[in-house]
Amino acid sequence: EDRWEKREGFNFFRGKLCFQELLRAQMLSRDQNLSWCSIPLKCGVLLPFREAESFKEQGNAYYAKKDYNEAYNYYTKAIDTCPNNASYYGNRAATLMMLGRFREALGDAQQSVRLDDSFVRGHLREGKCHLSLGNAMAASRCFQRVLELDHKNTQAQQELKNASTVLEYEKIAEVDFEKRDFRKVVFCMDRALEFAPACHRFKILKAECLALLGRYPEAQSVASDILRMDSTNADALYVRGLCLYYEDCIEKAVQFFVQALRMAPDHEKACLACRNAKALKAKKEDGNKAFKEGNYKLAYELYTEALGIDPNNIKTNAKLYCNRGTVNSKLRKLEEAIDDCTNAVKLDDTYIKAYLRRAQCYMDTEQYEDAVRDYEKVYQTEKTKEHKQLLKNAQVELKKSKRKDYYKILGVDKNASEDEIKKAYRKRALMHHPDRHSGASAEVQKEEEKKFKEVGEAFTILSDPKKKARYDSGQDLEEDGLNMGDFDANNIFKAFFGGPGGFSFEGRWKCSPAGFGNVSTQIAWEAGGVCQGMCWWRRVLGFAT
Repeated sequence: EDRWEKREGFNFFRGKLCFQELLRAQMLSRDQNLSWCSIPLKCGVLLPFREAESFKEQGNAYYAKKDYNEAYNYYTKAIDTCPNNASYYGNRAATLMMLGRFREALGDAQQSVRLDDSFVRGHLREGKCHLSLGNAMAASRCFQRVLELDHKNTQAQQELKNASTVLEYEKIAEVDFEKRDFRKVVFCMDRALEFAPACHRFKILKAECLALLGRYPEAQSVASDILRMDSTNADALYVRGLCLYYEDCIEKAVQFFVQALRMAPDHEKACLACRNAKALKAKKEDGNKAFKEGNYKLAYELYTEALGIDPNNIKTNAKLYCNRGTVNSKLRKLEEAIDDCTNAVKLDDTYIKAYLRRAQCYMDTEQYEDAVRDYEKVYQTEKTKEHKQLLKNAQVELKKSKRKDYYKILGVDKNASEDEIKKAYRKRALMHHPDRHSGASAEVQKEEEKKFKEVGEAFTILSDPKKKARYDSGQDLEEDGLNMGDFDANNIFKAFFGGPGGFSFEGRWKCSPAGFGNVSTQIAWEAGGVCQGMCWWRRVLGFAT
């Protein structure tokens, strides 16, 4: 202290000093509230502590007003004026932290503790910067150093717990990522980011898991935010490409993977994703080419191979399943086509093309209720005239399917000719005529009588062009004035075979004493005599005369 002297209101420090002595002198001047300090007078150099302190005080004022940019400017001026003052670096570090510039703040905090290892606030700020940047281990060391200097420091104690929490979330996330429990990884990273908001590593891991969960917009947002701050971040470029890859924008995805590999040639995930993307694109294009050329078997094989490349690529695999379903429908493997389309909509429940393809397969296999359900889903999503018509057609077919299927009753195709319908009626009418089943049980006789009536009813409708047209269009025949309750199958049989009229099989069938077959107790011949009538009846039913 005897080396200090007063001159003209200023304090000067005499003598030749080394650099370390100068630093100690600066600290002494600060502790004694001295304004100026000089190296040996013969050097003529003054260190303007008063000016530096003025800058610091102005910075403090702006910091209190939360005008951190101005505070930063004044702290910088203080540092430029007196670059070896630990508190100036500490204050600027605090300001940079408030501005979210943690990496710059870390540099200032480290400089402050290099200048003064006992600077508690400097160690605290260094630890908080490390923690905010995701380096929980380094943060823990800083907080432990604070506790060595001040074992009662409650802030350091709490921050040390926070660092331990972040380390725990890191460990859990690592295990869950290996288990492919991506939702839990996202949860852990969200919790960790509460303590480490500037950690790119945590954000990248979260974004990657969001992409793997199919939450592409969220993943892209995270990756894009990082790229705005650091356009060369290979991990962010990889995640951005991954989102495009999973959204079936494969060409753009490859560009991002290649760019990531330029930044980091050893990036394993980018390398694997780039290879899968190129292979998937090639297989899909080859399959499409084979399909267009009509080589459905080869197309099926290529789509199947493409499906095995990357099970995580949901949207592309949904399209591949739908494409393979189209191939199966061309090969008339309709049930397999339905299965493929079902797999497609399981992967992507918004995939309209897969619903349409499956609905058509349901129509082809007469599963009309399922077809209506798919067409309703499509129409709710895209209300177009085409989709409305498809739904209407399916509803008509569903309604028709709930009526008696006259074509099925006669055993003919829907495009059967008039002669084919007549032949079918002849065969079925004779097959189910009650006289042929006189020896059967009462239950069987009743069932055959029912079938005989249905055959006559079917023939009545399908042999009349107008009635057939109304039936084919799904119209309600009873609404059109045709009362099927008044239908008499016996008259149809008589008219068709051209024999003696007037017979009826209504009521209970009894055995005739003549022993030539069963006839109705209500037979009433209009002409030809009993014997003649019996002979005709035996010939029609196929008995010997």
